[in-house]
Amino acid sequence: MAVARDVVVGGESLMQRCKPYVAMVSLQFGYAGMNVITKVSLNHGMSHYVLVVYRHAFATLSIAPFALALERKVRPRMTPWVFLQIFVLALLGPVIDQNFYYAGLKFTSPTFSCAMSNMLPAMTFILAVLFRMEMVDLKKARCVAKVVGTLVTVAGAMLMTLYKGRAVEMVWTRHVHLHGPNPATAAAAADKDWLTGSIFLIIATLAWASLFILQAATLKRYDAPLTLTTLICFVGTLQAIVVTFVMERDASVWRIGFDMNLLAAAYAGIVTSSIAYYVQGLVIQSRGPVFASAFSPLMMIIVAIMGSFILAENIYLGGILGSVLIVAGLYSVLWGKHKENQEKEEAAAMEIPVAIKKGVDGDGEGRIVELDEVQLEKAQANAKQAAAVAVTVTAEEAPWMQGKDEA
Repeated sequence: MAVARDVVVGGESLMQRCKPYVAMVSLQFGYAGMNVITKVSLNHGMSHYVLVVYRHAFATLSIAPFALALERKVRPRMTPWVFLQIFVLALLGPVIDQNFYYAGLKFTSPTFSCAMSNMLPAMTFILAVLFRMEMVDLKKARCVAKVVGTLVTVAGAMLMTLYKGRAVEMVWTRHVHLHGPNPATAAAAADKDWLTGSIFLIIATLAWASLFILQAATLKRYDAPLTLTTLICFVGTLQAIVVTFVMERDASVWRIGFDMNLLAAAYAGIVTSSIAYYVQGLVIQSRGPVFASAFSPLMMIIVAIMGSFILAENIYLGGILGSVLIVAGLYSVLWGKHKENQEKEEAAAMEIPVAIKKGVDGDGEGRIVELDEVQLEKAQANAKQAAAVAVTVTAEEAPWMQGKDEA
């Protein structure tokens, strides 16, 4: 029975370990779909300011019922400091990040936008070090792996941006490219405002990295991920409305029908805002902001493939080489984080208290019995219960001590 129990526990532990990886990889597919659909919507003339408003309105409506139902008993008390953090989170994510990213996406392309956003792990790592959320000790292999992996990831993204090389024709793109846009027209459109779009994307990525850092700190004070996500989306919607009224004076930009614009807003709001913010918060809470941001390079590879199908984008040799570097850098960062988690688990295991039972076999010698996880949590969380146990043990030993004194 003991062996079977160990197998079950081991299986649960393996599943728990895999959840953050599966969650972050799934999010990258969601983000990739958003990039392609949004690019089509922006090409049809939708204002990115209005898109941000509708996106986070959909996000608020989709996540609010779950927050009200599932966290009504565990929702922490709102304080002015927590509200200020939520206000800044909404400003960083829904307003600054999304508006600048959509503007950069409009001026460039989905693949290029994803390549630029791959600076996210590097920016997040630097901010985490500055705010002492990550410690860098170059004498340790895991720290070197994270630093080198971050640099290699950025190098791969820059290679995709600066070096195209020859176009690589894929089997699935032969027919699509025959009906694609004129290459000369596409090249001219790509060169237009390319530098401006690049600057917008850098600002958006910096805001996104800052959101990772602040979200990790806020979750420590306000441990209700669903409610926090709802509040960020709601406050972000209000802020985005103000920005849109300032930037867009034509009332017609608010009109939306049952078309690609509605699909872009609904998809982005439900998948990449409400679900993504919630899942991202859970992963940050368990593994830290650097781990969560390290998966963003996968989005670029997915977008490059989807763009070749839907938008008839060419895949170049530089993109393939850059993707190889990005995967190598991603693996290096994840290996460093894995080793760091192993060290933390080993350090925590050394501090696990044990219960000592004396003379159970009549031999008068002590025997060490490890507490299970439930007993350990109860012992650590409830000091009064621990004191009561101590009193009980003393009472059981009292007659034995009295007999010894009389002897």
